[in-house]
Amino acid sequence: MALSTLLHIKHPILLAPLYFSKSQIHPRKPLIPTSIPTLKSHNKMLPHRPNAISTQGVLSEAMRLIQSAPPTWQSALFSNLSIFLVGSPILVSGLSLSGIFAAFLLGTLTWRAFGPSGFLLVASYFIIGTAATKVKMAQKEAQGVAEKRKGRRGPGSVIGSSAAGCVCAFLSIFQVGDEAFLALWRLGFIASFCTKLSDTVSSEIGKAYGKTTYLVTTFKVVPRGTEGAVSAEGTLAGLLASILLASVGCLMGEINVPEVVICVIASQIANVGESIIGAAFQDKEGFQWLNNDAVNVINISMGSILAVLMQLVILQKWGA
Repeated sequence: MALSTLLHIKHPILLAPLYFSKSQIHPRKPLIPTSIPTLKSHNKMLPHRPNAISTQGVLSEAMRLIQSAPPTWQSALFSNLSIFLVGSPILVSGLSLSGIFAAFLLGTLTWRAFGPSGFLLVASYFIIGTAATKVKMAQKEAQGVAEKRKGRRGPGSVIGSSAAGCVCAFLSIFQVGDEAFLALWRLGFIASFCTKLSDTVSSEIGKAYGKTTYLVTTFKVVPRGTEGAVSAEGTLAGLLASILLASVGCLMGEINVPEVVICVIASQIANVGESIIGAAFQDKEGFQWLNNDAVNVINISMGSILAVLMQLVILQKWGA
């Protein structure tokens, strides 16, 4: 039956022979028939989609922006936006909505001026400062010495804490002065945040753990949270915080070890000055404008200017 069926097929089905090029015949390689369409030729037959977005292309462009040197406004904006989206839970815990917007502007400016290392320094300042503010929050609230909104800072606090740093950033962006001055602006930038972190940590730890609090102008014992008051516990914590942040700047190559010492000394002198201003003038008649934000601007400006002046004296005397 099978034989008779084959004999009656009038139009047999012809199978196309398979051919192989000489370059494809290799004892250790599999034979690839040239008559079978390859994946490359198959892709050519697919309809072209000009509007299709290449994920790899987007990621490549993103990495190019982040790693661009020197930083540009475009790379600063993109990098800052990406980090803010990822770190939004941390930002919300330490900042109000308007405070986040102010911090976004600060982050973009910082990245444009000093690149990723400068941004990471400010991020370290924010994380450490927020953590210190949250220490024993319930106890501070019960004593009436806690920061408002459970420590969530507003735009006034952000601006007051970064004004001197922003000035240094603009001076660096517009390249005011020669290379030596650019290094001074970077030093002033880091010193300003070391000063503010030291002030924040000393205040918050002092309110949480300070056993005895003294008014800096008279050394009279006063309640925790009094303007211009200091404690041994808070002062030590503030000193360590300043050393920590300056060391972060050194590890990231922003400053060297002698400049770390300059930042720490400048921050401690500025904080003593800030305590004296708070004790002598804040909340006094005629100085109603001198609120915490204004005092912060004075404080960090002193720290930044002192660091720059100390470095200039060293450069002039030893030519280092």
